[in-house]
Amino acid sequence: MSDERHLIRDAVRDYYTTAIERHGPTAKGVDWKDDASHRLRHQQFLRLLAGDPAASVLDLGCGYGDFLSVLRAAGHTGRYVGCDLSAAMIEAARRTFGEGPDRCWHVGDDPPASCDFAIASGIFNVRRGADAASWASHVDETIDNLAHLGCRGFGFNMLSMSSDPERRREDLHYVDPVAMLRTCLDRYGRQVAILQDYGLWEFTVLVRHSSQTASPKPAAP
Repeated sequence: MSDERHLIRDAVRDYYTTAIERHGPTAKGVDWKDDASHRLRHQQFLRLLAGDPAASVLDLGCGYGDFLSVLRAAGHTGRYVGCDLSAAMIEAARRTFGEGPDRCWHVGDDPPASCDFAIASGIFNVRRGADAASWASHVDETIDNLAHLGCRGFGFNMLSMSSDPERRREDLHYVDPVAMLRTCLDRYGRQVAILQDYGLWEFTVLVRHSSQTASPKPAAP
């Protein structure tokens, strides 16, 4: 790993450690505005898991693990693996949700094993002093890692360039959803969805690996 990548990871870890220590296991503790938007954001990933409640899920940048409660409320029963760079986040997750056969927690961004699906919520937004090019490279590498870790598919969200220009902040990373759609189609195959209809200044990308998508059966003669 390059020195630049180490610096980015350390800055991100320290930023979110400060947030969770200041606000505890709440939406503000993972640098979101409020619980309602935090839950709404998580719910977009449920489409990726629709019809497969037993699938295993990796949550990269899991924070204090709140996506687990969203999964269970939706009837998902599969194994959940939460990973975060911040040890303080993982400690909060363990205190809040415990550990057991259906859930485990890991400090870092290199989980011990892949899962059926991998998701990342909110980890691409705050640049923490990195220049735009370095951060974009970090984002690309992380998305490739998600694609590798999710054997059947993966998802992530990003701040949208479709938001009002006057509301954008200099320290945040915004992406053109159309450009990201093209990038994902080129890199990961044709099973890509872009969701930008849920009322937040962002979009969610859901990708199913083509090898995991059944071909339509021919019509009976």
